[in-house]
Amino acid sequence: MRAAAVAAALGLALAACSSQGGAQQQEGGGGGGTGGSVGGEQYTIAMVTHEQAGDTFWDRIRAGAEDAAAAHNVELRYSNGQQAPEQATLVQNAIDSQVDGLAVTLAYAEQVGPAAKSAADGGIPTVVFNSGLEQYEQFGAKMYFGSDESLAGQAAGERLAQDGGQKAICVIQEQGHVALEARCAGVAATFPNTEVLYVQGTDLPSVRSTIGAKLQEDASITHIVTLGAPYALTALESVSDAGSQAKVATFDLNVDAAKAIQEGRIIFAVDQQPYVQGYMAVASLWLNLSNGNDIGGGGPVLTGPSFVDSTNIEQIVTYAQNNTR
Repeated sequence: MRAAAVAAALGLALAACSSQGGAQQQEGGGGGGTGGSVGGEQYTIAMVTHEQAGDTFWDRIRAGAEDAAAAHNVELRYSNGQQAPEQATLVQNAIDSQVDGLAVTLAYAEQVGPAAKSAADGGIPTVVFNSGLEQYEQFGAKMYFGSDESLAGQAAGERLAQDGGQKAICVIQEQGHVALEARCAGVAATFPNTEVLYVQGTDLPSVRSTIGAKLQEDASITHIVTLGAPYALTALESVSDAGSQAKVATFDLNVDAAKAIQEGRIIFAVDQQPYVQGYMAVASLWLNLSNGNDIGGGGPVLTGPSFVDSTNIEQIVTYAQNNTR
């Protein structure tokens, strides 16, 4: 987190000056924050993600990316493919269109990584963000911005133990997604009595019924860990359906989940700060293209884990409403 704060400060500080002698303030992008327009050459940066339709998490990624693009005079080309082959094709399309820089997620590293490496090998500065912590260097990426998901899972598991948990289910909405699998593995490492439950993330009614059926089947479950805010809210409905007393914790945040924490219905969220990921992915490429900078000293820049709970929710809920947290 310290590294992320330093990197963010560096990006904002350097955004204040350019080869043209300074920045002119103007309205920011999708995040609702203030941003400046930097003079000089305009660069085109492609951002290619594995965004899943309907997942509000990505609103914050895009808000950060759009604010950084507005601040640094960048043309941002955002695209997403939920399936690995589709995402790989989108990366190749970005290469073919001769973008100046590429920011990509590696949730499915084996399939998408080779396309990212083609960009890097072809001279397109490439950064990885959100997922691919263990793989980004082998595919030629210069930098990584995201959470250490194994560490985040371990921290969440410790919190469950502190809360008196007896048994947990960890709900994975995309089987095979490296970051999601790492989260649940991390939870199980520090809270061994954890069972993974796979659900179809694109079908929330199915998610609700699957979790509810599991709770009815196993009354010993004391905690449910979901890996996205929409699934936490669905899990609350499952708890009610099953007449269970299980508590819900989650990874990631949105406005409704923040309010649920405020009301005491969700005990905590493990936040990876997606706005920061989107912002730094774009800002770091601009710094590299315009000034030859690399951020992170050869290692990843961590944006999490950062816990949101009853101790800090009053401040965080405002940021969530602004689409920046």
